[in-house]
Amino acid sequence: MASHALIKDRMILRSGISGLVVALLVGSATGLVADLFQTTQAHASTSSAQTVSATTFDHDASNSPMPDLAVTVSQTADLGSQGVTINWTGAESPTLRPQSGTGGENFLQIAQCWKEDPNWPGHPDRTSCQYGGFETAAATRENFLSSMTHVNAQDTQFTAPGFMPMTSIPFISNTGVEVSDIAVNPATTLRQQYYCLDSSNRPVFIQGNCPTGSINVNSNQFFTKYTTNEIPWVPSSSDGSGSVKFEMQTVLESPGLGCGAPVTSNGTTTGQSCWLVIIPRGTSDIGESYVTKSGLFWDAWKHHVAFKLDFKPVGVRCQIGSSEKQISGSELMSQAVAQWQPELCLGSTGATFVVSTGDESAALTSASGSTASPLAMTSRPSGKTNDPLVYAPIAISSIALTFSIDRQIDENQTVPSQVRAQNGLPFDNLKLTPRLVAKLLTNSYIQSLPFGASLTQVGYVDEAHPGHNATNLTHDPEFLAINDPEWQYMKLNGPALGDFLIPQGRSDLAYQLWAYVMSDSKAAAFMAGQPDDWGMVVNSWYSTDATVNGSGTAMTLPRSNFPKADPIEKPSTYNATTLQGTGALNLVQFRPYVHDLQESALQVLRGDGKALGGWDTTKIPAAWGKSGRSFLGTRQVMSVTTAPASARYQNVNAQLLNPAGEYVSPTTESMSAAVAAMTPTSNAAVYGFDFTSSPAKAATTAYPLTMPVYAALNPKQSDAKLREIYAAFIRYAASEGQTPGTDIGQLPEGYAPLPASWVNQSLQAASAIQSGVLPATPINLGSIPQGSYSSGTTSVSAPGVIAPETTVAASGAVAGALTSGETPEDPSVGPLSVAVPAGVLSGCAVAFTIPMISRRRLRLTP
Repeated sequence: MASHALIKDRMILRSGISGLVVALLVGSATGLVADLFQTTQAHASTSSAQTVSATTFDHDASNSPMPDLAVTVSQTADLGSQGVTINWTGAESPTLRPQSGTGGENFLQIAQCWKEDPNWPGHPDRTSCQYGGFETAAATRENFLSSMTHVNAQDTQFTAPGFMPMTSIPFISNTGVEVSDIAVNPATTLRQQYYCLDSSNRPVFIQGNCPTGSINVNSNQFFTKYTTNEIPWVPSSSDGSGSVKFEMQTVLESPGLGCGAPVTSNGTTTGQSCWLVIIPRGTSDIGESYVTKSGLFWDAWKHHVAFKLDFKPVGVRCQIGSSEKQISGSELMSQAVAQWQPELCLGSTGATFVVSTGDESAALTSASGSTASPLAMTSRPSGKTNDPLVYAPIAISSIALTFSIDRQIDENQTVPSQVRAQNGLPFDNLKLTPRLVAKLLTNSYIQSLPFGASLTQVGYVDEAHPGHNATNLTHDPEFLAINDPEWQYMKLNGPALGDFLIPQGRSDLAYQLWAYVMSDSKAAAFMAGQPDDWGMVVNSWYSTDATVNGSGTAMTLPRSNFPKADPIEKPSTYNATTLQGTGALNLVQFRPYVHDLQESALQVLRGDGKALGGWDTTKIPAAWGKSGRSFLGTRQVMSVTTAPASARYQNVNAQLLNPAGEYVSPTTESMSAAVAAMTPTSNAAVYGFDFTSSPAKAATTAYPLTMPVYAALNPKQSDAKLREIYAAFIRYAASEGQTPGTDIGQLPEGYAPLPASWVNQSLQAASAIQSGVLPATPINLGSIPQGSYSSGTTSVSAPGVIAPETTVAASGAVAGALTSGETPEDPSVGPLSVAVPAGVLSGCAVAFTIPMISRRRLRLTP
């Protein structure tokens, strides 16, 4: 992290050029834009990726179950609450699944730890690892052994001797609390296992009925099966290679690990570092015929490979008492603002920006008034005839439809050997059409509806008369016809394969996804009640035809929310006296909403499809439980999220059929191609991807769910100081904030940098907001060449001045970079080439974190 001296130098530099920039802006400085906005379309630095091999890390590699193992982690620095990708080669095969009380064969285990072993420098301390939460075979912290001869000398301090000794590796939290069930009994001076807590929650040597509760080293106050991020079983391909996504947890998700907790030394604040550990497991444990013991026991642990992890400090490090300003609207902006925030803290306005994600239309209504309001973030104009808002494009991103589905072959079929060899591994390719998206949004697959209820709305009467609707997406003939042939050999069942995880509430993103569905004639016909080519029909409660809809009223589409419109309910059969039967169950209970689009991406990483658990009669009153995340090899979850959230959690995105007839996933290039094909909406200053337009139909490489985000405000609002702050934010967002990367102040993965002409519009809007003077004519992006400047100079107009009009035809080409060639009037001036106009907020004194500070109860940036 930057030292205070470096930050001070940066602030002096910025303040020194501040007056120059103001003068240049007010004087309509020709050619400034090209020097201000030097960005690249390369995304997401991989400079912190590391590879560790057993031959160099394991001092006893020759006796390792996987002596040739080499592991690569995609990112080991600048980490926050996110996902990383772990790849490896050299594993042993074949990999066998856990079964009959064993952990499997030739697999990996992965965990996050917080402490270095003081007795083994360069290696993590196993007592600091979040491990055992799932309490599955070969993945707990404790086990009985057949005799003391099988207890490694390194484990004796954690072992209670006896006829069948018990070894239990304690968890010592970052907070200093030890969770252990092995200790010296003061009455006997022998090391024994204790199970109970007394009335003061202290461990006592009592076996049997515990006064207040028992000690469980695997499920405790620091982690449980619902919160742990460990992976107890990871398979490899037949060639010994493999890949898996892993959830990195900070002190906010796991206080027991404390990763990223701010640590200040010599005036510099950094995040507490942690460790990622990979434990290879073979075909048996010491003294056993199978793998049944903990990976923390020394005989397995000594063969681990590990990575030191550097975390960004958690908590926005802004000066106490700094001004807190509101930004409201699009969730697409959550991660960009979070990563920009530390660079915005100590600017001339000293503002901390708090993002409240929610209904963009409500944010626009507030921003349209003449009194002070939050700065609105939107992808659609207000729709008012006399729209008082000015719109500044500040980001390009997209909706993402992401998934985590593991292969599970159908043993009743003759399966090709190459398909069988991939059993248990995740799919990395999935294609969707607008009609398939419609099916997933409307609970039209049978397994997406509560069992035990009437299903006539999807054509199902009984087993003898099941109708034509597929049980889930993977059984749908339309899906199988366009996807890889290996899907036909799978036996995949579950409610999470019948729908998307979706958030409640209104948003432009929901509207755009529905617009994508309704732009396709086959999908629109399906929504109206017409069967597809295989006879499948829409759940009647979602139909756009009133004569088909079960409510008697047509569903209006596009719409800005994701309704669970089916009023289905399984009736209660529960008898509280006999404890027989189960309770009532409606659609929202069966397939619950997620809080926001960030959570939906996180659940995909975790493999948690929000599947319902069993009916729990131990609860008072009895209630339905939750199942929690699935293990690798059995994951099945799909979600609607954003491209930045998907990238943050390293999810795999579906390829969508675009208007040009091609299947495309969200990337920097495909989003930029979509921008080049965008056309004006009802407001000429706001562009969008019109699925029915000629440019969209010609853009073969464009991702169809690409969306711009505009900052919008009425420049006639009364608070001039607040308008100045918002203008500074817009200038930063459109300039330094467009540099892709993982460092503070940069543009996170999942965004595409703004084209140069959009930057021009953004600066004009910022000037109008700050000055309170509306442009003489409406800002019209269509009058500015998209993709690149037409010459080496482009005017940055003073408030109220509009650049001269030129016409441009949109195409499917990738939008150009935000640079133009140097001219004699615009020489390279080193640091000055990235200077920003006056009012841009400058760097923060210390580090960045993804979570944002907020006092609001609305959905906030995490």
